[in-house]
Amino acid sequence: MNTAPKATSGIAWMLLATVLYTAANLCVKALAHLPTQELVFLRSIISLVLTGGWLWWKGYNLLGVNRKWLLVRGIFGTIGLATFFHTLRFIPIASATVIQYLSPIFTVLLARYFDGQRSMRPVQWAFFATAFAGVLMVKGFDPRINWLYFGLGVSSAMAAAVAYLATMKCRETDHPVGVVIWFHLVAVPVTGGWTAFTWVPPVGSEWLLALAIGLLSVVAQIAMTYALHQGQANVIMPFKYFGAVLAFAFGLLLFDERLNQWALAGMGLVILSVTLNTVLKRRWDRGSSAG
Repeated sequence: MNTAPKATSGIAWMLLATVLYTAANLCVKALAHLPTQELVFLRSIISLVLTGGWLWWKGYNLLGVNRKWLLVRGIFGTIGLATFFHTLRFIPIASATVIQYLSPIFTVLLARYFDGQRSMRPVQWAFFATAFAGVLMVKGFDPRINWLYFGLGVSSAMAAAVAYLATMKCRETDHPVGVVIWFHLVAVPVTGGWTAFTWVPPVGSEWLLALAIGLLSVVAQIAMTYALHQGQANVIMPFKYFGAVLAFAFGLLLFDERLNQWALAGMGLVILSVTLNTVLKRRWDRGSSAG
């Protein structure tokens, strides 16, 4: 069976999710003066209302089917988002994005052991090692990043990888929107209880930015969930890296966040590595199908 159409669809959904997530992150950066837990809560409560309302309208069970993995999705999604938002507040958006985008590497590694996906060829390991080295170059040549925020960024990527694995575990049992809502079912009470003691009221247009974070994020989450329903993680997930390109461009345009040539070279390594890996992976899959 030729899996190329599903893979192409998955890549398209992932690219859409990446664009929407970047837009949401720019809104978060603009609201960096608000506490991290409040930003997570505002995003989550808006998304919970939207996803819950849609599931209720369509007649789906709000608690889903594969509840063990849905709960894992919710817990690690909350951890990953909170740590990412915290780094986003204190270091440049481009650097925060690149560090957090180690998650596709961790997802592919986890999928090999927990999702029954085929082992990678040696050249694929080389591509992923090069991508990781590129991320380290971005960190190493950006003096605005200390090891605390780098560590939080890596922790965010690892938590996100577990959440993505849980999403793939639910692709045969639950609707993509049903998978997304579990993130908010966990995040809203956790961050809401914390925010009750630290609330800083948004002012004027800040409410519109908070609303945009929720709207953009929920559509991005659904798009990413659709992407992960389409095929293998080692084909689809690396396209998240292209969000780093958008983060660099808009970070420079909107926040005047500049990077030196070595950090840009690291970015180039990331993009080149994941592109070559994807091209070769799809070629090998077509050859296997023909055989």
